[in-house]
Amino acid sequence: MAYSAMTKLALVVALCMVVSVPIAQAITCGQVSSNLAPCIPYVKGGGAVPPACCKGIRTVSGLAKTTADRQAACNCLKQLSGSISGVNPNNAAALPGKCGVNVPYKINTFINCAAVK
Repeated sequence: MAYSAMTKLALVVALCMVVSVPIAQAITCGQVSSNLAPCIPYVKGGGAVPPACCKGIRTVSGLAKTTADRQAACNCLKQLSGSISGVNPNNAAALPGKCGVNVPYKINTFINCAAVK
């Protein structure tokens, strides 16, 4: 009988440990905006893409591994591109390619981020 109670207790403890493991959090808009802040001069005025901008794009791309992360990053980019005055949409859309990063969607304010896989 004691063995059965100990086994049950061990199972409950093990289950609690599994349930309490934190789930990886999706990428945040703060991460997206802070990494892409060096890109603002380029998206507004063109010219040479700052190396820090390309580094930020690579970082965001690396953080966005899951569909949920890519959709969250897309929503953040959409929000950011609409909130910064003077953004040239062509410059914003060209950024990933200029940095050699493949982004599975075109950066613009009209994209349906729910369709991003």
